Amino acid sequence: MHKHHSALGLATTHSTAVSAHRDGIDIAKRQPVQPVTLVRPHAAARAARFFVERFPGRSIYAVKANPSPDLLRILWDSGVTHYDVASIVEVRLVRRTLPGATLCFMHPVKAEEVIGEAYHQHGVRTFSLDSVEELDKIVRATNGADDLTLCVRLQVSSDYSKLSLGAKFGASGAEVRPLLMATRQAADALGICFHVGSQAMTPDAYSFAMERVRAAIVDAGVTVDVVDVGGGFPSSYPGMEPPPLQRYFDTIHRAFESLPISYSAELWAEPGRALCAEYSSIVVRVERRRGTELYINDGAYGALFDAAHLGWRFPVTLLREPDSRAKDLAFSFYGPTCDDLDRMAGPFLLPADVQAGDYIEVGMLGAYGAAMRTAFNGFGSDETVTVADEPMVSMYDDELPRVASNVVKL
Repeated sequence: MHKHHSALGLATTHSTAVSAHRDGIDIAKRQPVQPVTLVRPHAAARAARFFVERFPGRSIYAVKANPSPDLLRILWDSGVTHYDVASIVEVRLVRRTLPGATLCFMHPVKAEEVIGEAYHQHGVRTFSLDSVEELDKIVRATNGADDLTLCVRLQVSSDYSKLSLGAKFGASGAEVRPLLMATRQAADALGICFHVGSQAMTPDAYSFAMERVRAAIVDAGVTVDVVDVGGGFPSSYPGMEPPPLQRYFDTIHRAFESLPISYSAELWAEPGRALCAEYSSIVVRVERRRGTELYINDGAYGALFDAAHLGWRFPVTLLREPDSRAKDLAFSFYGPTCDDLDRMAGPFLLPADVQAGDYIEVGMLGAYGAAMRTAFNGFGSDETVTVADEPMVSMYDDELPRVASNVVKL
């Protein structure tokens, strides 16, 4: 069920814990029994425009972060024209939702039948790979097509990121040189890609990876047409406050400009989290308090998967009027299922007088929160409310006044 909540007048407020959650309080006053997701189209649009206008290359949205068709349309309307898809289901979804989009199939291991459908039925021309076996599959499935952009994925360090993506995929060592040379022969355009891991906390992650790219190009002696720095662009969470995104862009641009590549080579990136983290939050109800443990009606099998399984700390605020005057206390959460694994250790800082029946807004859930939801044990909710207040925190603070003004004029 989709409802639209009118709160345009609040869009002019800056992102602060006190003023930004009028909409959440209004939801709490309704006393919903199930969790309610709040979506902020203006926040996703702002993030998209930031990347489109400031990243010194092409921004390709990583659909896995949040495959919502509504979000895909927001990003498209904000200038994002290319989409990183990782499965045939994502290929079909984006092609159906955005017929004019360019799809890049960036999963390095794909079924041959899937490659064929993507190429012949959905117009996909860009594929990634990290082995000769995958290259052979692509050539066979596309009948030796001569219009392919093929991106060889290199294995790089995830040491500077909060979530490693460096073990499963990526060519390394002696296999890189022959793979690049073979791919150059099969590709119309040859690319090199990598992924520094999710939530990279320093721009240095990209500069070190680019040195790996440089060494691979020099060793193989091939002409490279695309350098794709992948994802990893961070959002802000409690205890994870990264540098400004512009510093990442500047670092990547300097490294790209110094590479021995084609004069017309393109720079790509695959932001996921950074484009959608601020898009949504969730309002949950406290069903029980046991000391500093709060039993809430969403959890590890719902939107809070990362909080449970990765120890991710999300910003939280108590939705109560008048505001509580109690000092903050560190709480942990239990979700609604019967499973002991349905626990979010936190710590989540909330007023010490929080109690059963209170409502809490959990922020920054636009990335992976919606994508990881299940209906395990019969719990979950589809209620979504569109709001126009600001996210609890933002990586785009310098964009807020301009965007807020635009929202008010709509």
